[in-house]
Amino acid sequence: MAASFRKLATSASGCMRMTERRPGLEGMSKLCISPLPVLPRPSRIAFASSATALGTGLVRPIPQEPPAPKPKFLKRPTTVYATVYKFPTLEPLQMESYPATFLQVSLRRDILYRAIVYEGDKSRLGRARTKTRSEIHGSGRKLRPQKGTGRARLGDRSSPMLRGGAKAHGPKVRDFSTRLAKRVYDWAFRMALSYRYRRGTLIVVDDLSGHEFPDPYYVQDVLKQNGWGRGNKNSMFISYHKNQGLEDAFTTMETEGRALSIKEVDCKNLLEMGRVIIEKKALDYLLKVHCPQTCSCCRRRSHCAIEREYTQAEACAFFSPSL
Repeated sequence: MAASFRKLATSASGCMRMTERRPGLEGMSKLCISPLPVLPRPSRIAFASSATALGTGLVRPIPQEPPAPKPKFLKRPTTVYATVYKFPTLEPLQMESYPATFLQVSLRRDILYRAIVYEGDKSRLGRARTKTRSEIHGSGRKLRPQKGTGRARLGDRSSPMLRGGAKAHGPKVRDFSTRLAKRVYDWAFRMALSYRYRRGTLIVVDDLSGHEFPDPYYVQDVLKQNGWGRGNKNSMFISYHKNQGLEDAFTTMETEGRALSIKEVDCKNLLEMGRVIIEKKALDYLLKVHCPQTCSCCRRRSHCAIEREYTQAEACAFFSPSL
């Protein structure tokens, strides 16, 4: 008989199945005939009222279940709270609420990188400039003949090879500033503040502009008492108005920290130090500047009416430069 052969077996239910016999297997000489299982047809389950079923014969479909409500602990909070301390004793005074879009923004390193590069490019002056050959004062006469002297050929006195001559391929006045959307820069600024807030290094104090700093030793004692010195990383002091006494104290202690007014702060300053000690009035100022607002005069997002001492026209003119 051949090495392998096939036989056709018919089951009682009319189903056909192919079986085969392999040589060398004594116990498998019989054909294996088994009927295929018959699966029941799926039945449609529906609920219908007796009147509908008997009268019209229509079937009412099963209504879908409503989605499960989202747990409250998974929802993002709309407000966050910050403690306002008394300077310099750090005695808690009150709890202040701020929107989560201001102090609870997710961290994006690429956005922070773009903002810092934008600030660095904008701070470059680009005033380096050298004179070209046409700007050198003097005659354009050839200094010596082209041939016959045995020396190298030379042109006029403005040649870059001579002392007092022009600079070949020298720098020229140019603009290094790059462009960045205002909303992206505001996003990065809020992101830097949120990073400080989540790490617990954003300390809000009640009054920093009006506090008197008589000498650098007083500031050094405050830093040592609160653990804000160089041993625990540097500190950045941000006041609403310029505090000359605090800035003069840090000029002699450059390794301990730095003091800036609110109009001198940028995104990089919020990240370069170990902690940020900011005045509450200055933080409210940043909230109004870098959070979305609507302006009635220009019908778009603007920064009008930020301070009481600024009129609406002055505020629009002051903050209109591209940031």
